[in-house]
Amino acid sequence: MEFSIGELSRRTGVKVPTIRYYEAAGLMPPAPRSEGGQRRYGRADAERLTFIRHARELGFEPDAIRELLALTAEPDRSCSEVDAIAVRHLRDVERRIASLGRLRDELGRMIAECSHGRVGDCRVIETLGDHQHCISEHGDAREAAPALR
Repeated sequence: MEFSIGELSRRTGVKVPTIRYYEAAGLMPPAPRSEGGQRRYGRADAERLTFIRHARELGFEPDAIRELLALTAEPDRSCSEVDAIAVRHLRDVERRIASLGRLRDELGRMIAECSHGRVGDCRVIETLGDHQHCISEHGDAREAAPALR
């Protein structure tokens, strides 16, 4: 059974540009083409794409997903490598949660210290303008919660 990229998108809930991105990134194998040049997909492609989408939803990076996909090709192999990848990811998630906690505390402190008067006297604006007013190293929110594709 073969279907188009649009149908693959509908079946998996993954947008067409993202499917193309995954193919370019090597997460999806290059799709065979019809005589008219359209990409054609099958059930195995839909299952692989569903795996990738779920792994991305859980925050796994493309390199880790590539490793996990390679390991799925060896079903009789020990899952210790899979466990190691998951443990590394869990540690990264825990690190980001801690960073977000520090960020939350700093934002709460800034708001609590604001006199809610004039912008010229606003503690939030003052703190954003000078990191030395922060009481902790709260990290970068962009690093703590990276955008998902």
